[in-house]
Amino acid sequence: MFIYNVTTNIEEDVHDEWLEWMKNIHIPSMLQTGKFESALMSKVDVIESMGGITYSVQYKIQNKKTLQRYFEEDFERLKKQTQLFEGKFVSFTTEMEIIHQVG
Repeated sequence: MFIYNVTTNIEEDVHDEWLEWMKNIHIPSMLQTGKFESALMSKVDVIESMGGITYSVQYKIQNKKTLQRYFEEDFERLKKQTQLFEGKFVSFTTEMEIIHQVG
């Protein structure tokens, strides 16, 4: 099992709109690809020197092959959705393998 993590710092002037968009449009669109099993969105408890508010979304995915299929088949289309907030956020991704899970 893997986690595809997307960490985003969003500017405060569009924060509320972005948060609703993430919860109601973008995350559901990611799950509708059929490649991710679940999504967990968390607010990062940090004060950024650059300002803004930081969030992490962790998408659980079965294996690297399925994640590669996401990049090949869905990534560009879903990335285009973010143009609505162009210039108002910075993001980075992390791919993690789950080694042990309790509960």
